[in-house]
Amino acid sequence: MEMGFRGTVTDAPDFDASADAETLYNAMKGIGSDKEAILDLVTGRSNAQRQEIVQAYKSSYGKDLIDDLKYELTGHFERLIVSLMRPQAYHDAKEIHDAIKGAGTDEKCLIEVLASRNNQQIHDLVEAYKDAYDSDIEEDVTGETSGHFKKMLVVLLQGTRDEPGVVHTDLIEEDAQVLFAAGEEQWGTEESIFIMLLGNRSFDHLQMVFDKYQEIAETSIEDSIKSELSGDFENLMLAVVQCIRSVPMYFAKRLYKSMKGLGTQDNTLIRIMICRSEIDMLDIRECFRMSYEKSLYNMIKEDTSGDYKRTLLALCGGDDDLAGEFFPEAAQLAYKMWETSAMTKVQLRPTIRPASDFDPAEDAQNLRKAMKGFGTDEDVIIDIVANRSNEQRQEIRQAFKSILGRDLMKDLKSELSKNLERLIIGLMLTPAEFDAKMMRKAMEGAGTDEHALIEILVTRSNEEIHAMNAAYEDGYKKSMEDAIQSDTSGRFSQILTSLVQGAREQGPADWDRALVDAQELADACNEDSDDMEIKFMSILCTRSFPHLRRVFQEFVRCSNKDIEQIIKNEMSGDVKQAMYGIVRSVKNQPNYIAERLYKAMKCIGTDDRALIRIMVSRSEVDLFNVRKEFKETHDCSLHEFIQVETMVGDTSGDYRKTLLMLCGGQD
Repeated sequence: MEMGFRGTVTDAPDFDASADAETLYNAMKGIGSDKEAILDLVTGRSNAQRQEIVQAYKSSYGKDLIDDLKYELTGHFERLIVSLMRPQAYHDAKEIHDAIKGAGTDEKCLIEVLASRNNQQIHDLVEAYKDAYDSDIEEDVTGETSGHFKKMLVVLLQGTRDEPGVVHTDLIEEDAQVLFAAGEEQWGTEESIFIMLLGNRSFDHLQMVFDKYQEIAETSIEDSIKSELSGDFENLMLAVVQCIRSVPMYFAKRLYKSMKGLGTQDNTLIRIMICRSEIDMLDIRECFRMSYEKSLYNMIKEDTSGDYKRTLLALCGGDDDLAGEFFPEAAQLAYKMWETSAMTKVQLRPTIRPASDFDPAEDAQNLRKAMKGFGTDEDVIIDIVANRSNEQRQEIRQAFKSILGRDLMKDLKSELSKNLERLIIGLMLTPAEFDAKMMRKAMEGAGTDEHALIEILVTRSNEEIHAMNAAYEDGYKKSMEDAIQSDTSGRFSQILTSLVQGAREQGPADWDRALVDAQELADACNEDSDDMEIKFMSILCTRSFPHLRRVFQEFVRCSNKDIEQIIKNEMSGDVKQAMYGIVRSVKNQPNYIAERLYKAMKCIGTDDRALIRIMVSRSEVDLFNVRKEFKETHDCSLHEFIQVETMVGDTSGDYRKTLLMLCGGQD
């Protein structure tokens, strides 16, 4: 669909290249330079006009404008201004050259540039690279890459994708079937099929193929790629798919990743802000607002400084009201995202499976030997406990008592300490006992861990909640409902009480009822906060997840707003966190859990209780899916993140080893 110009930088009216050249010359003349004059002029002109200024500068002063700017400016500001002065194709060429000729290859840069450019931009890039470096870009890229990753990059460098609007209607179902047969339907993946189709068909055609694929496979193409592929090739194919879905959303995610966490990925930030400022920055801003808790403008403002910040903000073009309505294109995208979520049946994959040739008596004897006498053999304990399913661990507990007349849990507690003891004991409890214990820990002592209460209750099935209630009452001689009501108050307490009933409806969406629910939620947004919270609670705490996906999809149509943004902006405190947790869990539970893991480790000092709680409770459910979501969201594998973030003090050694075994792989 042609959407017209959606950039933030346009041709300046009454443009005079010679006058601009003189302004820049005067701004750099003498001691020091007038940086504000430089950034105002450069960001106020289109790239085509800047090229005329470069020529006029050389004609008037016999000097190279870019050389003078490099001499006068410094740091990120210099890189940004100089990059703005290059033709876009030459800027892309320099980014690719720097990515493959420096110390190590910057695969993320290669992926971003080549996955997102159209045919003409690719052709211009190839020519500019040849002109600037007297070298063939394909030869240089293939010399620094390998395998299927290299093959897909070569396909993209041809710039031979079918043009926009070209749809082979007779091939849509066939292409979807071929992709399904190449991946989900067989052991191993026929990567060449993915490369051929995703590298050559038009975006319009592939969007229809992906819809058909979802009908056939009952899972999204993204989930299949995460499941079947790995490494740089997986990252590249996911980027291609994301660009096919929505180029602005892809860049919104890239911009967010460039600024979140410690340190800014300035090269990525500069590259995207330059290359999209004259194409679709308005749509990127809207996608950013839809996906994250702040506008792109405010995130740049908080993450950068000085003239560099002012230049980036000028390219951004303005702040966005977080409570505002969607642009038509963004509303359509939000509706499509919920539709995709509603259609997808995610295949949940654990990281811990039952051990083969399992002998509970032998394991019990070996555990006793590991704890007998002077010192404890932690390696034996870890290798046994972390490589058995929970059901097998319960058999070991029983065998330990039957054969040795001892309580395995008491022995483990006496022999282990600190976080390793908490982790091993957590693994030895049944899931219901462990959940009950985690709920108890979240409510005991000074202060309540509201995030833990929310996380547990919004991610457990009715059956799991019923088992947890029984385990809580058995272990602590008090109902969990009474404990919650004693420890929390107000609307938040009511939400938790509703969830702890384990009475959420089951089954598929009721389309007619979903339309009614969506309209009721939209109408509630215009009521006072109490009435709004009551209506949201009555629907979000009781309807089945498949039904809520359809409700949230239709909510976009009813209100022209996204349910997440409404919750973030219209609610507050623990009520907001609980409602937001439900929505995130409905939308993509593995992604929600991945975000909880990230928050547990990203701050100064690891939240080990949260880390243990999630790793134990998800290892036999969906930790593989969580790993994939973590990698995609944070550009770092969960395995690597655990290694880095659990390196100090008590959070090291045997504890870290056990966590990594539960993680199950490096992605």
